[in-house]
Amino acid sequence: MQLPRFLIASPTSNSGKTTLALALIRAMSKRGLAVQPFKCGPDYLDTYLQSIAAASSHKDLPGINLDTFMSSKSHVMSLFHHYAAKADAVVVEGVMGLFDGAKKSEGSSAEIANLLGLPIVLVVNAKGVAYSVAPLLYGFKNFDPDLNFAGVIFNHVNTESHYQFLKDACADVGIEALGYVPHHEAIEIKERHLGLNISTDYDQDGIIEHMAEHVQRTVNLDRIMQLCTGEIESEVQINYPSAKQPAMKIAIAKDEAFNFIYHQNLEVLKKYGELVYFSPLFDTELPEADMLYIAGGYPELYLSRLSQNKSMQQQIAAFCEHGGLVYAECGGLMYLGKTIIDPEGARHPMCGFLDLETSMEHAKLTLGYRKVKLHSELFPAELRGHEFHYSHLSGTEQLENIADVRGARDQEVPTKVYRKNNTIASYVHLYWGEEHSFLDFLFHQLLQAEK
Repeated sequence: MQLPRFLIASPTSNSGKTTLALALIRAMSKRGLAVQPFKCGPDYLDTYLQSIAAASSHKDLPGINLDTFMSSKSHVMSLFHHYAAKADAVVVEGVMGLFDGAKKSEGSSAEIANLLGLPIVLVVNAKGVAYSVAPLLYGFKNFDPDLNFAGVIFNHVNTESHYQFLKDACADVGIEALGYVPHHEAIEIKERHLGLNISTDYDQDGIIEHMAEHVQRTVNLDRIMQLCTGEIESEVQINYPSAKQPAMKIAIAKDEAFNFIYHQNLEVLKKYGELVYFSPLFDTELPEADMLYIAGGYPELYLSRLSQNKSMQQQIAAFCEHGGLVYAECGGLMYLGKTIIDPEGARHPMCGFLDLETSMEHAKLTLGYRKVKLHSELFPAELRGHEFHYSHLSGTEQLENIADVRGARDQEVPTKVYRKNNTIASYVHLYWGEEHSFLDFLFHQLLQAEK
């Protein structure tokens, strides 16, 4: 099956990959194409925005993560071909710089482009540079001869004369210039807040529409699609093993405060029972369930509303106290604690089940891939995940830690996986789209507790 498929990459972060990816996804969607978006790496926010950009009246096309650190290469290939075969076009957004991986280029956008045979559209920030971009392009083109560069889009180019210098550089290097994106203050401001404000009152769709209109004026989408059309395998099935436990009802927190969830995690959860959704922000009653999944998100942006919803806090705390199975990640961990302290030092009471406090004061970024080995002979496998937060914990000394957590290079990290009753909580966002047996382990805890 022939269709346009390409990977958008850049030499560095903050070059404009996300803007270009969202704009091109929307532009192709407006042509009547069902566009399947993918994101290299562990980012859960970009896939959320991609799903909005690709919104189609006739197909459900969620953004899908492709990550060769958190899963095997064979799993990544299966995901890609399974979802791409349902689409008319495919856009893959890279992560960081093209060759940046967990270790050298392992897990990088370049590795995924090679693995999947994808042409690369390179996005280069041309602010403050003209013909000197030539050696940069030459290096990227020749560093790995197996990569296929379809061409280059230049960002922050305000005049045709500036673009002519850049086209001269492309011609001398042998890479096609595919257009440029002029600086646009309105888009830059909106872009800055696009990922931070996912309230239903915030018009993400309108912002993406504006991006698409702006980019299409000076980027040659027809030429991109022509250069990048190639073969996609017919639909590949993803084989999920049958659950070993009786069917359960699994309640998942999902609203503006809690929404960082890998799509494949949900697909696996469906094999274990019925999924129902609830909002810690707006709902006053917790749905009847055998398990709660409270993922990460932006609870720190909604502290007053979360704190005021005492009914939901009390019901979740009671569920935890009575031995209900709960799995909480990052923002979910924060929410289950006693208090979240905002950047100004104000304290906001939360569920109070876990004897810890979270503070956003003196915020410092903690970021990186994680390897998790549980202290359990029942689960010898190593889990993979990702950690990203600005908050820090205190008062955790009395909580049981049930795992060893290390970084991508096996370095020690202070991150813990806490357990109290049948609640397991951590800063790590685990990917279990491939390592399904982790859920068997979780449900085993619940069944053992019921005996």
